[in-house]
Amino acid sequence: MTEEPPDPKNNQTLDQLMMHRCIELARRAWGRTAPNPLVGCVICKDDRIISEGFHPQAGEPHAEVFALRDAGEHAREATVYVNLEPCNHYGRTPPCTEALIAAGVSKVVVGMVDPDRRVSGTGIERLRAAGIQVLVGVEEDACQQLNEAFIHRILYQRPFGILKYAMTLDGKIATTQGHSTWVTEVEARKWVHQLRSASDAVIVGGNTVRQDNPQLTTHGVSDRNPLRVVMSRQLDLPAAAQLWDTAGAATVVFTTLGANRDMQQKLQKQGVEVVELSDLSPTQVMAHLYERNFLSVLWECGGALAAQAIADGAVQKIAAFIAPKIIGGTGAPSPVGDLGFTAMTQALPLRRLQLTQLGNDFLLTGYLQLKQ
Repeated sequence: MTEEPPDPKNNQTLDQLMMHRCIELARRAWGRTAPNPLVGCVICKDDRIISEGFHPQAGEPHAEVFALRDAGEHAREATVYVNLEPCNHYGRTPPCTEALIAAGVSKVVVGMVDPDRRVSGTGIERLRAAGIQVLVGVEEDACQQLNEAFIHRILYQRPFGILKYAMTLDGKIATTQGHSTWVTEVEARKWVHQLRSASDAVIVGGNTVRQDNPQLTTHGVSDRNPLRVVMSRQLDLPAAAQLWDTAGAATVVFTTLGANRDMQQKLQKQGVEVVELSDLSPTQVMAHLYERNFLSVLWECGGALAAQAIADGAVQKIAAFIAPKIIGGTGAPSPVGDLGFTAMTQALPLRRLQLTQLGNDFLLTGYLQLKQ
């Protein structure tokens, strides 16, 4: 058990500090909880932390249960902090509301209401009905950002899509000959590996396999690799590629019905899963990944597929690396292909922008405002 809470900073209240601690704990399971959300829990008594917990993965106990187990009898009359409304239904595990009530806690501070209609407010109501004081909305924006993929999946029944690309200052992702190694430097690439470890799948097109022969792994940054996904209509793919080595990371190739049976067999013999779709599109691939209970999908594809993914509404967030380099070339590829726009007024704006410097490179993130 930890004896003291963090020292107050920037005039933050104890409630705010403890909620940020819940978020820190929740992040320990990033990429491992799908289709469940990221949840951390802190239990305090007399302004002192007496126990903590987080949800490690689907099927395991929730954060509140781990924290309550650690607190034991000390949980009675304590204050519980949790970044997401405690569940109030039976799933793979019993309701957390009942565990909190049985433990005799006096107060529960909730970061955000659960968007899942099986919970959505009923957990809060159950706790209040049992005489427990409940405070809702502490650091709500931070809690929503933590679980943006979970929220999106619940509201729209599809995974959350992130388009990641790296380009030079003049907007090129490769030379006129297709060479792209490396646009950015080591620190930026390490950030990408961390993003992959937090994603359930990473998607590329056949041209990326042919041109770059990528691994699409976390390169040792994490012991977890996402599912590697290739979209190819004709299966005109190389017989040898790093993605076909499935010893450390699984690969699935999506293609059209009846495409290149010989190549399908070659891939399957190497442990690669092949899925035929009647309509090979970002929409259908994301629907398939939703059925696999995925939360977050990373698009690391070329411009043509990126444009299609954006047009299909399969991308909600952009993570664009900008390298302070100029390569030139009128025929050099750009990050996003033709969207059919003819006027600047049609350009898609990004909202909630953040700019971060990583080494000599800059990372700009923002959210697309598209019709879902």
